[in-house]
Amino acid sequence: MKGLTIQQMAIGDSATFTKTVSESDVYQFAGITGDFNPAHINEEYAKDTVFKTRIAHGMLSAGFISTVLGTRLPGPGTIYLRQELKFLAPVRIGDTITAKAEITGLVLEKNRVTLRTTCTNQEGVLVVDGEALMSPPKA
Repeated sequence: MKGLTIQQMAIGDSATFTKTVSESDVYQFAGITGDFNPAHINEEYAKDTVFKTRIAHGMLSAGFISTVLGTRLPGPGTIYLRQELKFLAPVRIGDTITAKAEITGLVLEKNRVTLRTTCTNQEGVLVVDGEALMSPPKA
C-alpha cells in the first residue's frame, strides 16, 4: 500500500478521519504516554478546573491528524517533517472529533507538501488548528 505522490495531489485536496473519544481512549493514551495529569483521569480533581470535567489530552486529538496524514492524505509511506498546533477548545469524553488535512502548498522540486490541519467537534467548534509539512512517497 502506497500513498499519493506529489504529482497526484493538488492544492485544495483534503481528507478526514472521525472518531468519538471514549473514556477508554483517554486512559489508554495516559498509559501509553505516561501523562496521568488529573485533568484527564480524575473526575473529582477535574470538577474544580475551568472545564468542570475531565478533558482528553490535546495530543490525542493531534494523533487523529496523524491518522489522516499517514493513512489518507498523502497516505502510507509519507514522512512527517513538522507540525504546528494551536489547542483552541477542550475535547471532552464523548465528543466526536473530525480531523481534516487540506493541501495548501506543493513544492515539487523538494517533494514537500504543506497542509492545514484541523480538528472540529460534533458541534463544528474548531478545537485544534495547525499546519503540517510532509514528504510524500516518491513515484
